[in-house]
Amino acid sequence: MKVLKKILSFFKGDKGSGKAGDSKKANSRGENRKSPGKGGRAVRSGSNKTRPDTGSANVRGSAAKPRRGAICDGSGAERKREASKQGRISRKKASKIVPQLPPEEELAGRTSEFAALGLKPCVLAAVAKQGYSSPTEIQKLAIPIVLEGSDVVGTAQTGTGKTAAFALPVVQKLLLDAPYEPAKPRSPKVLVLSPTRELAAQTAQAFEKFSEFTPVEVLLVQGGVSMNPQIDALEGGVDVVVATPGRLLDHIRQRNINLKSVRYLILDEVDRMFDMGFIEDVSNIIRYCSTERQTLFFSATMPDAVMKLSRWALKNPKNAGVGIAHSPADTIEHFVYPVDAIQKYDLLLALLKTLDFNSTIIFTRTRRDADRIAEWIEANKACSCTVLHSDKTQRERDAALKAFKEGRVKVLVATDIASRGLDISNITYVINYNVPEQPEDYVHRIGRTGRANAEGRAITLFSSDETSFLDRIESFIERPIERRVLEGFAYRSDPLFDARKSVPAHRKRRNH
Repeated sequence: MKVLKKILSFFKGDKGSGKAGDSKKANSRGENRKSPGKGGRAVRSGSNKTRPDTGSANVRGSAAKPRRGAICDGSGAERKREASKQGRISRKKASKIVPQLPPEEELAGRTSEFAALGLKPCVLAAVAKQGYSSPTEIQKLAIPIVLEGSDVVGTAQTGTGKTAAFALPVVQKLLLDAPYEPAKPRSPKVLVLSPTRELAAQTAQAFEKFSEFTPVEVLLVQGGVSMNPQIDALEGGVDVVVATPGRLLDHIRQRNINLKSVRYLILDEVDRMFDMGFIEDVSNIIRYCSTERQTLFFSATMPDAVMKLSRWALKNPKNAGVGIAHSPADTIEHFVYPVDAIQKYDLLLALLKTLDFNSTIIFTRTRRDADRIAEWIEANKACSCTVLHSDKTQRERDAALKAFKEGRVKVLVATDIASRGLDISNITYVINYNVPEQPEDYVHRIGRTGRANAEGRAITLFSSDETSFLDRIESFIERPIERRVLEGFAYRSDPLFDARKSVPAHRKRRNH
């Protein structure tokens, strides 16, 4: 009987009788039937249906937890937090701290010639801080015209201060033509177009310097970097946008910027924009701008195509041309070294070892040439060098320019990306590894030296297959270029038939 009772007890599931493990299993099954626990099964509970617990409350009437990355329809703070994660909300920017102006008597003594052009203390203070004492010819001509409100076509040799010629009066007009009001979101008052990222960055820096003693805000808009910081800045409102055409059109298409607010449109190095194929982009950007604007064209050269565009985009423009726009500055001594094409690299190395220089730019026709020449120079330990061309990332390009400007490297090997507008002081030599195919490029390349009335030298390595290019350059600048030979260099053949004419009698060429 006892055995029979134990068997019955086992099947009934009595506590205390049977094995502990069996009672636990039974209890677990019982709990699951009573209520759905975490991860439990769904059961009917009266007339309401309960769905499995998957970690989010999907029951009607309960507060649903948003899925990751989704923008909620909840509170404004929640929407802002979610939008900020996606980079879609502007960050509140700090107001610009404007330094106090120096006494007018002090400014009058240091900047009297600039004051005579009509400039006021708000920009004269920046002029004095930059150490300028006398305006250049293009500045004397252009500044009064810009201040009076006329459209301008400005031409001058490279390195003569064209940027200050338009930046100084435009900054002043932003403040004094009407009571200054901070720019509205996505609505700049000034637009400056530049052909390259490097030139755009340099122009933006110039505007920042010249507007230091004003509340004017400046933004650089260029490719090769993230758009999000630019979008945030545009949302916060900026007065001046300095941009490259491609990235600006990206912002226009995404409606990040409205150019109908532009009161001053400036096209810098217009001819270079044509050379780089930006004519259609530039024309479209001009159409987006307000017709009630002042327009300024500035460049070192003004070919017929640029003049045709100016007649369409400008209203009764006044000319501010200085000298011969296609002639190198008188401070530059430039000459040609004839050599067989196969010996160009050997001659380049010999020159770098012979010349006394602190900084030199070597221009090449292609990006591949630039990389190869830099590798050759480093392999032969001729000097320290870096490379700049459009295949480099923006970070690499910025790092190369910074190292060269700071003197950490003595040679910058570059394509024509560095030939326009870059203001790098104290460049001793410019060397053209190839004769430029376009005469204008020759003028711009050698214009990187001899800037701001300083003396400079430019050398072009010339092989016989480049004769037509050299002839066009000499015709363009309306003067012959002196031929020279490097004393002691082992030329494989006579360094061209006309080299003897320009070599002093006591110099002897070596033919081996």
